Amino acid sequence: MNVPIYQQALGAHFSRLQPELQDYFSLAPGSGSYGVGEGTFDVVGCRQEWLRPLLRLTSGEEAFFPEYGENIPFRIENHAYQDPFGRSSLTARREIRFPGRTRIFQDTTSATRRAGATQLVDYVGRYRRLVTDLNLSVTPEGRLRGISEASRLFIGPLRIPLPAALDAKAYAEQWWDPADGAAGKHRIQVKVIQPQIGLVLVYAGSFDYRLRPYTGGSSAQSFLPRYAQPDRWENRV
Repeated sequence: MNVPIYQQALGAHFSRLQPELQDYFSLAPGSGSYGVGEGTFDVVGCRQEWLRPLLRLTSGEEAFFPEYGENIPFRIENHAYQDPFGRSSLTARREIRFPGRTRIFQDTTSATRRAGATQLVDYVGRYRRLVTDLNLSVTPEGRLRGISEASRLFIGPLRIPLPAALDAKAYAEQWWDPADGAAGKHRIQVKVIQPQIGLVLVYAGSFDYRLRPYTGGSSAQSFLPRYAQPDRWENRV
C-alpha cells in the first residue's frame, strides 16, 4: 500500500490536520524524495542530572542520550520505504548538535494490521531493541498528538513486555505555527515520562521543512540510504 502510514492510521481524521501537517506526513514509499527539517530545540535532553550517567550507558543505542541543553540546533531526515518484511515504514533520523558533540536519535514507525485496522508500531534506536505501540489523535486545532502505549524489549530471542510500573510513555504533539518567523514554522514537543522516575527525556522546538530528491533519483519502494538503515532489522511486534 502506497498510502502514507499516518494517513493509514488516522483514516478520515487525516484531513482534519492542518494543511502543513498533512504535507509533512504525506511522505510515502517510492516517492523518490526524503524530508529534511532544520531548526532549533528550545530545550532538549535529560534534565535530571542523577539520571544522566545511566543514559550514557545506553547512548550507543541512538535512542536516549545523557546531555541536556537549550537553544540547540538540530536536523531531522524522514525516509519513507517498504521494509524487508513488506511493511510501509518511516524512519526519522535526528542529529542533535550539542556543543562539542552531535547525538543521533533515530526511530522507525511501521504500519501493521490488527483486527482489520492499521496499527503503528515504533522501533526505537539503531538496534530496534525497544518497540512501542502508537496511539494517534487530531486536536480540534488540527494538531497531531501521539502517545506511546505498551512497550516491549527484544533481547536476543526474548520478547519482554514491560509492566506499566516500569514502562516509560512518550507524549508528543506537532503543529504548524504561522506566527513563528516570517513564513511560519513546524513546531514539536515531546516528553518521555517514567512513573517511578518522572521526566526522562524532553525536546521541544521549531524547524523548517522541505523535500529533497534522492541522489540518483531512486524511486524504488524499498530504497533507504545506507546511513539511515538500522544495524538490525526487527519483524516482531
